Amino acid sequence: MGMNNIAQLRRLGLFDARVPRYTSYPPATAFNTQTGAAFQKDCLSKLDPATPVSVYVHIPFCERLCWFCACRTQGTSTLKPVENYLDTLLTELQMLKSALPDNIRMGQLHWGGGTPTILTPAMIRRLSNAIKAIIPPASDFSFSVEIDPTLVDAAKIDALAASGMTRASIGIQDFAPDVQAAIGRAQSFETTQTCVTQLRSAGITSLNTDLVYGLPHQTLDKLTDTINHVRALDPDRVALFGYAHVPTFSKRQKLIPLDALPNDEARYHLAQRAAKAFTSDGYTAIGIDHFAKPGDSLSRAQETGHLRRNFQGYTDDTCPTLIGIGASSISQFAQGYVQNASATAAYNERINAGDLAGHRGYALTTDDMLHAEAINMAMCHFAIDLDQLAARHMQADSLTPIHDALLKDFKGLVIKDGQTIRITPAGRPLTRLIAQRYDNFSNITAQYSQAS
Repeated sequence: MGMNNIAQLRRLGLFDARVPRYTSYPPATAFNTQTGAAFQKDCLSKLDPATPVSVYVHIPFCERLCWFCACRTQGTSTLKPVENYLDTLLTELQMLKSALPDNIRMGQLHWGGGTPTILTPAMIRRLSNAIKAIIPPASDFSFSVEIDPTLVDAAKIDALAASGMTRASIGIQDFAPDVQAAIGRAQSFETTQTCVTQLRSAGITSLNTDLVYGLPHQTLDKLTDTINHVRALDPDRVALFGYAHVPTFSKRQKLIPLDALPNDEARYHLAQRAAKAFTSDGYTAIGIDHFAKPGDSLSRAQETGHLRRNFQGYTDDTCPTLIGIGASSISQFAQGYVQNASATAAYNERINAGDLAGHRGYALTTDDMLHAEAINMAMCHFAIDLDQLAARHMQADSLTPIHDALLKDFKGLVIKDGQTIRITPAGRPLTRLIAQRYDNFSNITAQYSQAS
């Protein structure tokens, strides 16, 4: 991209903006404690057994706490708290069984963290069997797990494969030693490659890798070297996330020196370099920060218009309901969102007291649903289909002033093509800023990540 385009992006505020990632709408910053366990129970009871649900299980423990991470996690040097937590998860599952209609099926299962691979093979089997006993898999079931290559071995991988894992998501971030040292995450290429070999030997054919740009001491050359190593692993998907420096929210980030972080324009160039490298290598760009091989289900979802955003980023998941299990997990229902108590102790306390763990959430209005769909269209397809919005939402015309303002303020980068508001390729770096125009909650004071 030339200097004129950089100047235009700067003028439009890309390098100053802090905006939500829009993995949900409204963003979690709008959740309130009036919407909790009672709402959760009501939503669960109204699910249609004919429609499969997705399930997310949060394992909040790590043997090491990476300094860049803003996830809800806690460090542990023993398995005792993990064992106790697993007992609580199984209790929560029994409560869900009581709340759910009979014959509910599970279309997708995802284990995230924290570090799910902190679980022993026996724990992996116990948890997997308990989930399937409560919500049996549907016929086209898929199961993905976030893997830390430094905390996994062949026995754990075999246990996951035997439990039906179909996709592994491997955290890499960056292979440069000084970058790893600055974020508290030592992980050699050799260790990662061994993990990939073990996964493929166990029959896991779908592999996702997570990279992060905007890390301390990261340069274009170092990131290029990391990408070359990632290419050698030949993943089916790559997620490329921008580092969000939010030390007031994630205290451990205070260990990262501010002066070592790339500035907003440097972040932009890192993201562009990575995108060019992966697309040149034959990957399809998915939305603003994912890449997938042309035959991958994420690429097919983009082609067919089924691509969506959820709390893991872009997904091909067609299940309309996501049931979150474990501390801080967020459930997504047609009626709105519910987040379990975030702190592990508070989560344990709620479950052991005999109640569901829903602590805060948000009940959607019809207006919210309209804005959510417009944002999802922009984030997933860089295009807002006005006819489709009108067919699904009676009040779709209420967005007309926003459409008109976008066409004026982002002239040439947002265009009207028939009945479609389209973000041009040159305007795509601004997608989160454009999506924010449809956000009725953008006045909430919160610390969001950089838009660049």
